[in-house]
Amino acid sequence: MDFYVILAICLSCLILLSLWNESYAKGKLPPGPTPLLIVGNILQLHTKNISKSISMFSKVYGPVFTVYFGMNPVVVLHGYEAVKEALIDNAEEFSGRGVLPISERITKGLGIISSNGKRWKETRRFSLTTLRNFGMGKRSIEDRVQEEARCLVEELRKTKASPCDPTFILGCAPCNVICSVVFQKRFDYKDENFLTLMKRFTVNFRILTSPWIQVCNNFPLLIDCFPGIHNKLLKNVALTKSYIREKVKEHQASLDINNPRDFIDCFLIKMEQEKDNQQSEFTIENLVGTVADLFVAGTETTSTTLRYGLLLLLKHPEVTAKVQEEIDHVIGRHRSPCMQDRSHMPYTDAVVHEIQRYIDLVPTGVPHAVTTDIKFRNYLIPKGTMIVTLLTSVLHDDKEFPNPKIFDPGHFLDENGNLKKSDYFMPFSAGKRICAGEGLARMELFLFLTTILQNFNLKSVADLKNLNTTSATRGIISLPPSYQICFIPV
Repeated sequence: MDFYVILAICLSCLILLSLWNESYAKGKLPPGPTPLLIVGNILQLHTKNISKSISMFSKVYGPVFTVYFGMNPVVVLHGYEAVKEALIDNAEEFSGRGVLPISERITKGLGIISSNGKRWKETRRFSLTTLRNFGMGKRSIEDRVQEEARCLVEELRKTKASPCDPTFILGCAPCNVICSVVFQKRFDYKDENFLTLMKRFTVNFRILTSPWIQVCNNFPLLIDCFPGIHNKLLKNVALTKSYIREKVKEHQASLDINNPRDFIDCFLIKMEQEKDNQQSEFTIENLVGTVADLFVAGTETTSTTLRYGLLLLLKHPEVTAKVQEEIDHVIGRHRSPCMQDRSHMPYTDAVVHEIQRYIDLVPTGVPHAVTTDIKFRNYLIPKGTMIVTLLTSVLHDDKEFPNPKIFDPGHFLDENGNLKKSDYFMPFSAGKRICAGEGLARMELFLFLTTILQNFNLKSVADLKNLNTTSATRGIISLPPSYQICFIPV
């Protein structure tokens, strides 16, 4: 019996070794830490701070190196020069999306975020054009964000200056903007359907940032064969897509092709225009996937940035005071902030930039993939190889941003107090895969923050010396620590 066990182990090792040799034979990958069989380099990574763990390898192997997530090689780009050379100078070759097992189960390759090839290009182009130029009917997106900012202020007034955890309220605002863009309506913050959506998004976001999901992505067999929180994630996604399908059916029943009301109407009209095209990417399933992506990209990421931003403003009252002074000078107290104000408010604009730089929301970026075999810095990277761009190494570059661990709006101001742009500012990534919702997110951050500070002073419950602004977790997403805040009406 022992003989057969030993034989089985030896055969398994030979098979695994052949797989390793095959992966090396496909190209001349950059050097990296020696992987272990089956698990790769996963045991060398700290799940609560993956970006820091990976960054440590750059000190040994340089700005381009290979790590193994399970059996899969991943090429890591560290620092501005390497990231720029890949995502901007070789934009087309690095425009693929790295396929993660969990995201594949969720999206099935549909929508914008996880799709590739022709589907990605056509869906992204349509979505950007619709969001940017069409303006969602007779009302611009800015109108909708301003409306939601006013509703947000009214909700904050209901706290009556008492200590509160702002997580839920700040999550509702960007979610409602997406609802307005996609469904043509915003919801009351106590609407049951809205609360259900919000709860699912919040739960899913926290599950996606958990170490267990990282394990599942490295060992996909676990997804189908073992119980775990990933099943809750998949169930929530299925329920959300079912809700979106119901809304699509309602839109189909009342569609007026001459008067599109929202994003769903525009997509349905595009479907009608391409009904004779058997290869069309404009299908009901792709519509559902695209709408789901808009919620994923446009809700929790923006709300987390807002929540982290308010924590930083609490910690730095001198910064808050300067922003409020600029608001008083440019906007006053009797009208809503608008995007035209931003060009006249360089300090406030710099603060928003610094919030995004400092919090480093997605430290490792969303994985890319090369779309063809490519020679990159004397290495041969095979088609389909996953690429991780360490955005944290760009946003926290100490040559571009002196004292990068310090929150300082001066990082984005010149000697005359004007906004200083930086090529290193990549919170939305760069190149062809730059976040499709960048424009909307930047608009929301500026309008929500200025509207809040126009109407409220911020007060911390904890002593400022004890107020912690260090990220609670730096896995896939950087989450702020929990805190209490008082919104004091001006």
